Amino acid sequence: MRFRAPVGMRSMIASSRFCGSSGSTRSSRSCVQPYYADKGRPSIPPGRYFRMHFVGYFEGIDSERGIEWRCADSLSLREFLQLAPHESVPDHSSLSRTRSRLPLAVHEEVFARVLKMLAKAGLVLGGRIGVDASTMEANAALRTIVRRDTGESYRQMLLRMAKESGIEASTADDLVRLDRQRKDKSLSNKDWRSPVDPEAKVAKMKDGRTHLAYKPEHAVDLDSGAVIAAEIHEADQGDTTTLGKTLKAAEENPKQVSKTPPRPDDPVDLVADKGYFSRDVLKDLDDGPWRSRIAEPKRQGLNVWNGDHEARRAVYNNRIRLGSLVGKCLGRQRTEVVERSFEHTLDRCGGMRRVWLRGRANVQKRYLLHVAGFNLGLLMRAKIGCGTPRGWADAWLVAIWSDQMSTPVCLGLVLCLENQTCLIMPLALFHSRD
Repeated sequence: MRFRAPVGMRSMIASSRFCGSSGSTRSSRSCVQPYYADKGRPSIPPGRYFRMHFVGYFEGIDSERGIEWRCADSLSLREFLQLAPHESVPDHSSLSRTRSRLPLAVHEEVFARVLKMLAKAGLVLGGRIGVDASTMEANAALRTIVRRDTGESYRQMLLRMAKESGIEASTADDLVRLDRQRKDKSLSNKDWRSPVDPEAKVAKMKDGRTHLAYKPEHAVDLDSGAVIAAEIHEADQGDTTTLGKTLKAAEENPKQVSKTPPRPDDPVDLVADKGYFSRDVLKDLDDGPWRSRIAEPKRQGLNVWNGDHEARRAVYNNRIRLGSLVGKCLGRQRTEVVERSFEHTLDRCGGMRRVWLRGRANVQKRYLLHVAGFNLGLLMRAKIGCGTPRGWADAWLVAIWSDQMSTPVCLGLVLCLENQTCLIMPLALFHSRD
């Protein structure tokens, strides 16, 4: 098998039949045609707008300003964006303006079209779905929060309390000392709000810190790892509250890509952790399109049903399915596959643990394109063996060497001074495929 050096990001994504072809560009134009005018200054082409957001995922850039800088710095990315030599990269403010004018339904349609591509490649089976949630830091600081009743900031509240108590607090250290001595203090979302981003809520992040945050929730196909639904919720909502909206999106998307969506006579396995366990949730899922396998928290004592036979039946059925061999395997698989989707979109590759947008609708639009990039990475890995353009650029040399060499080859760095070898540093060891 012969390989040639990659010529850019466009050539790689074109190999998986996305965004590199004119048909995909015409398809993206058709879904946004009602929102573009025939007169006036030409706007950003819709295909270029979506491509730049995919660049944000593959390059691990969280801000649109950073996406603009990266695209302007790379010739291969300019080719991927189909920019002529005299054309400039769209400004980050143009991206923000285009995103605000395109409704959420357009971004959802682009996300669904990526799912259709995965379904054609056999990567969306829809037989077993795992659900989990995480947190992402909002673009608002805790020091800007104000009280809902009086409108005063945290510092103003401390100054008022010091004055009422007769304590002289002239410096910031005095206020900090007073705040530490207070009892029953809390930052409840019922008492405090952010004037910068009212939809961002005070929450504890995964690393234990407290920030204004949002709550992303994924519904993932456990057989392929594809995210079939990605929703953004307010961070103060519990898992049992947000599950219904995520499952509704998980039902609508498979209807567009599969002839057999979830239905009551052919239910789909739903696997979740114990944060989603609730009697009301299990009652709603029972006899529906979802076969629940939700982990049950350990409780002391006996369950009291108070005549609620439907809840009793739903809990016992879920417990039986969870204790089976299939249920245990699905629980372990959910831990691996669903957490991997968050690792790639929020931390390792995507870098969206911190968002730079305000408003849940804006964050939802950007996050849908971000997760669509993650799904594209799965398609690329299935087609050409690499999930990112950088991975493909690094792998072609290995493929050439492993095909041409019959013995293991060591790649190293040799440092020579005055015609004498001073240092040999091994970098990689390539083995033959034979």
